[in-house]
Amino acid sequence: MAASLATYIALPGTVGEAMEHWHEVFGGELQIMRYSDVPPMPGSPFAPDSNAVAHATLKLPGGAGIIAGGDAMEDGNDYNVRGSAYSLLYTTDTPEEARELIAKLEAGGGSAGMPFEQAPWGGWYGQIFDRFGVMWSFSCD
Repeated sequence: MAASLATYIALPGTVGEAMEHWHEVFGGELQIMRYSDVPPMPGSPFAPDSNAVAHATLKLPGGAGIIAGGDAMEDGNDYNVRGSAYSLLYTTDTPEEARELIAKLEAGGGSAGMPFEQAPWGGWYGQIFDRFGVMWSFSCD
């Protein structure tokens, strides 16, 4: 197997819903494994809810990438999802394709971060926060 890099996201109990939403927006191949689907883990430092997502993957169409994730376990950490320290960058072939995906994320409860328009470097760029607080950046040459 060749080396690859995937984005991994831990959300506070909403990874299954997020992955299903992103699958509706982007398409691709979705697999969700809940803790009820895995064998017992003796000695595990946490006791997950059987409906919690242990691991999920969304393989984007055309080999465009993979988004993986799981539900964050309650360990006292405050998971501040919405922010601009990170984003998922999705590059499209045309500005129209990016606008269509941005519209789907917005229609699904997202909110604009930065309008999608021509950037100073000559391409197109914009940002939207989906309803889970994840920032999606869109780019097009």
